Amino acid sequence: MKIDIISVVPALLDSPFAHSIMKRARDKGLLEVNCINLRDHTTYARAQVDDYAFGGGAGMVMMIEPLVNAIESLQKHTSYDEIIFLTPDGETFNQQTANQLSLKNNLLLICGHYKGVDQRLRDHFITREISIGDYVLSGGELAAAVLVDAIGRLIPGVLNDETSALTDSFQDNLLAPPVYTRPVEFRTWKVPDILLSGNHARIEQWRHDQAMLRTAERRPDLLNRE
Repeated sequence: MKIDIISVVPALLDSPFAHSIMKRARDKGLLEVNCINLRDHTTYARAQVDDYAFGGGAGMVMMIEPLVNAIESLQKHTSYDEIIFLTPDGETFNQQTANQLSLKNNLLLICGHYKGVDQRLRDHFITREISIGDYVLSGGELAAAVLVDAIGRLIPGVLNDETSALTDSFQDNLLAPPVYTRPVEFRTWKVPDILLSGNHARIEQWRHDQAMLRTAERRPDLLNRE
């Protein structure tokens, strides 16, 4: 999979993809991530990429021309399955969306800044708009890192145990059940006997019951989703 990211401050994305699972995915050649500096695609003085909003009001707006220049330059070499704008008013990102996007070959992410982008870009170039939550960040870089991490770990071969991702929270609209490891007893707190029984059928049923219970207590809204 190839993911290109257009950003005003691409240096913010150096660390998230240089360590741990994302680094291994890139080293294996399973995931390619490229960060494109938007300022390299502007024709305005002093690498300007934003301007005042027509009609007045506080805040600056990302101009359409530098963004279109960047997109069309990239499209000369890559055909994108989705061009995604990271914005607070987009659809809320969830595990099902991550699953869908992990099946794509080429994605282009655009990191929002300031008061957003010129609406004409959204009308004519963006194919999907995504938010990672009901709050506002200084820019879309952290949101882009979240998307890449959530999507990248689902690519076959990225995780050492490919079944691990299938048991994560939010798969099948359930939170993950409690998990335990050694020691069996710590400060009189014991691991549930069922997990030590060796009866895999009973263990799986216990895990399912615990997932249902945890979801009902913490995120009952998930149980009502199709």
